[in-house]
Amino acid sequence: MSLALGLAGIALATALIAWFGFQHILRAILSIGVAGFAAVCAWQLVLFAVLGLCWFVLLPAAPRWRLWVAVWARMVRDAAGGLLPFSLVGGFVLGARSMTLHGVAWPVATGSTVVDLTTEFVAQIALVLIGLLILAARSPGSAVTMPAFLGLVAALLAGVAFFWIQRRSASPFMRVVMRLGGRALGGWADAAEGHVESIQQSLNAIYAAPWRVAAGTILHLLGWLGTGFASFIAFRLLGAHIDYIGALGIEALLHAALATAILVPGYAGVQEAAYAGVGALFGQPAEMSLAVSLLRRARDVALGVPILIVWQVLEISRRRQKGQGSALDKLGPAAPDPN
Repeated sequence: MSLALGLAGIALATALIAWFGFQHILRAILSIGVAGFAAVCAWQLVLFAVLGLCWFVLLPAAPRWRLWVAVWARMVRDAAGGLLPFSLVGGFVLGARSMTLHGVAWPVATGSTVVDLTTEFVAQIALVLIGLLILAARSPGSAVTMPAFLGLVAALLAGVAFFWIQRRSASPFMRVVMRLGGRALGGWADAAEGHVESIQQSLNAIYAAPWRVAAGTILHLLGWLGTGFASFIAFRLLGAHIDYIGALGIEALLHAALATAILVPGYAGVQEAAYAGVGALFGQPAEMSLAVSLLRRARDVALGVPILIVWQVLEISRRRQKGQGSALDKLGPAAPDPN
């Protein structure tokens, strides 16, 4: 289903770009130059650091864990979710997998991933509320405001329920998640399914320190505000007349629309359509919003491809180390040194 939705999304994106003029959009993207594109990529690296910190603060205290591990795992999660032909759930599993390559146990990596996603979701609700307030202030009486607000209330209730499930009875839920992940990713998550109770213990350990959850939520909100600045940078580089508040409003309502398309790999087509529609609410021409969307995709490719290559190199190295260890075990103990 993800593959079919992805292909349909690509077709939709192609149709939108063709309708509004491929040459106009391409000319706008090329106008920012190498320096402008480097600035877009550099700000995304800053956001990766913030998002990695959001994940790191959830990890139970251990001297062997380092911040860069969480930052790197977050980079793998986003690169896999944005570029590989999986739904975003596949990216979540691969991010946790990447963390385990650097000494974090499966139960801790999986449990912290679940809580990190939950805190990010709650912070996103706050972001969407900010976006609706901006829209209400700049376009009073917009037909979008009330349906979006009702959807926001439903999302808030879902977030509260998700918190409650994790603290009370997450084990059955985690078994379902692990089975889905194992089917999607060739069985990697099957190893974690056997440790569901350990994952529950990790969840309990995280929630036993409420300040970790609160800190993760606040940091995620800062990260979401940072994504608004990323949109502001992109719009301004392309020559749009927009301030940070307007760009933040576009980013907030954009993610509200994208939240309904979690099964579409990389939000193919959905992102372009959402940018065109939400940008129009804030007075931005559709071709300008499509240019921002394509610039964002170019940034994701420029950063994501090297990330995935390095991740695969680490995976291969890990497998070789395991293979060498198994071979040495079969040889038996080394002969004593005659000297």
